Amino acid sequence: MAQPIEPAMSNHTVAEDTVSAAPSIAWPVSKRLVFRFVFVYFGMYVLTTQMLAGLINIPFLPFGIPDFGKIPPMRNLVMWIGNTVLNVKPVLAPTGSGDTLYDWTQALTLIAIATVSTIVWSLLDKERLNYVRLYKWFRLFIRFGLGTTMLGYGFAKFFPLQMPTVFLSRLLEPYGNFSPMGVLWYSIGAAPAYEIFLGFSEIVAGSLLFIPRTTLLGALMCFNLAVGIFMVNMTFDVPVKLFAFHLILFSLVLLAPEVQRLFNLFVLNRPLPAAVPPQFGASQRSNRIWLGAQVVYGAWFIAAGLYQGPKSMKSFGADAPKSPLFGIWHIDTMTVNGEVLPPLDTDSTRYRNAIFQRPTGMTFQRPDLTFLTYANTIDTIKKTIVLKKGTDSTWKATLAYQRPVNEQLILDGDVDGKRVHMQLNLRDLSKLNINRGFHWVQEQPYNR
Repeated sequence: MAQPIEPAMSNHTVAEDTVSAAPSIAWPVSKRLVFRFVFVYFGMYVLTTQMLAGLINIPFLPFGIPDFGKIPPMRNLVMWIGNTVLNVKPVLAPTGSGDTLYDWTQALTLIAIATVSTIVWSLLDKERLNYVRLYKWFRLFIRFGLGTTMLGYGFAKFFPLQMPTVFLSRLLEPYGNFSPMGVLWYSIGAAPAYEIFLGFSEIVAGSLLFIPRTTLLGALMCFNLAVGIFMVNMTFDVPVKLFAFHLILFSLVLLAPEVQRLFNLFVLNRPLPAAVPPQFGASQRSNRIWLGAQVVYGAWFIAAGLYQGPKSMKSFGADAPKSPLFGIWHIDTMTVNGEVLPPLDTDSTRYRNAIFQRPTGMTFQRPDLTFLTYANTIDTIKKTIVLKKGTDSTWKATLAYQRPVNEQLILDGDVDGKRVHMQLNLRDLSKLNINRGFHWVQEQPYNR
């Protein structure tokens, strides 16, 4: 796709309602081969990855969109190619990573399918001179696939959800414990305004792809953003490298027909004739209907993002419900069966801090800075905290709590058959340097 594609393949430079001349336009053999391969590969990629669900955004759908890349027959084919051809053993498991061995094997499987399909298609369709009409609709499909994906990621940042606001437990964790991805995620999460800016840029880029006249600008923006995302994923070891690379390829598919025009404009500084938008209908009226349908389709996804974003913020974002005991509590005194435990780094039974963030869970930090997390239910009437372990459904502990003043907390109860007493003080979050505010004038850098 690196080579410029002749104007006959562009839906910007040739009016599609003048297709009467299309049958006489002969594409070179190389262009026909490239188109067949690209058509099959990228079409299959959309249908067998998360991009398909992005294309069909129906908030109230009672069932989810099937992941065709993870179910038969694609799953069987991917496993067979992995086990038989590549001599590897892909494992299909919901790990949250997009760079699993299964994902890479699936990409190679799609390349194999596209290669075989291109050969068969070329043998069966030798007389075809060009694919002008099919390319027009394929380009529309690519525009929508890339556009909806950019909107999905954009709204996840515009409403700061993808990189969440910093969790309280992270504020107590040594920087050396962070993975490169953790450094990236929580650095951006600590600066929500920057995350909103990134999301807005992706929303604008994706939105421009739904309007034929602005597709070139949208594709350029998507390319720049996708390259940035890919480089961040590569350098911070974010396991979405394969998908980010495909976003670059999707952008290049849209930009390929415009390479010569862009070269003339930016390098040769030549004037360019006005581009003719694609014609999707046989008449002006039907073409206006098709244009309106594209705009409405894009507007639906924008409206869905604006509707779902605030709801998600209230469910698990910055506006999510907070624990009645929200905050970081330093454990000044802890006794077990009446014996005072000194805060020794080697004592795993002694806790240093208690963290309450969400209503359904809490975390203890040990003196060695490791964490122990419990599910919890807080009864503000009975003044009790019921703790449960996610790994042991039979385990349970109940602590009674007192809060003599807002900054003090006293916990008493039985844990693992031992009588526990803790006295805690609320830490001032404003002193943890996660948000200094904005300063136009700074006499010295504040870099700690």
